[in-house]
Amino acid sequence: MGYTVAFMTEQPASRFGTVEPAKLPPDLRTRVEGIAERSGFVPNVLRALGRRPDELRAFMDYHDALMNSDDGLSKSERELIVVATSGANHCTYCVVAHGAILRIRSGDPELADRVATNPWSAELTPRQRAIVDLALIVATEPESLSDDYLVAARAAGLSDEEIWDVGAITALFAMSNRLAHLAALRPNAEFFLMGREPVGHDGAR
Repeated sequence: MGYTVAFMTEQPASRFGTVEPAKLPPDLRTRVEGIAERSGFVPNVLRALGRRPDELRAFMDYHDALMNSDDGLSKSERELIVVATSGANHCTYCVVAHGAILRIRSGDPELADRVATNPWSAELTPRQRAIVDLALIVATEPESLSDDYLVAARAAGLSDEEIWDVGAITALFAMSNRLAHLAALRPNAEFFLMGREPVGHDGAR
């Protein structure tokens, strides 16, 4: 037997209001509508940043350059960085949204939850652990970053380009995490069930 989940919808998606795709400049409208067509909804972060079109455009460009690259880190590893550092930064929006993407890209329905709740001790492969450890030090104690962390990352097989990607993704989402806190950004309801199998009320699949 299937089930439905009730979400609190009375609260706004952002403290500062949102802008729907139809009211965006033409180039942004085309990009956002393309995302909505592929996913079935408009992510609230895009609706929230829509009030500052130049910033939305810059954010999307940098996001796509880092997260959609086919070189170096896998797409799943890139999402792993976002979930781990967003968990460390207590960013609900990014944990929920990118946790959904990580479930899909990794094919593992548990990985995102394990990493988001405690990225420091989550069970990971040696390569994943090196990626997460480097990302966490950049996210939470960047002043403590020493060559030792880079040596450990290289020992786990990361190239210098991949190490740069870890830092760049962490830095971009540190900004995103803080804007999400500022705006009290609410995750779209659709994110919560992406990459999960519906279960019955008795827990049966």
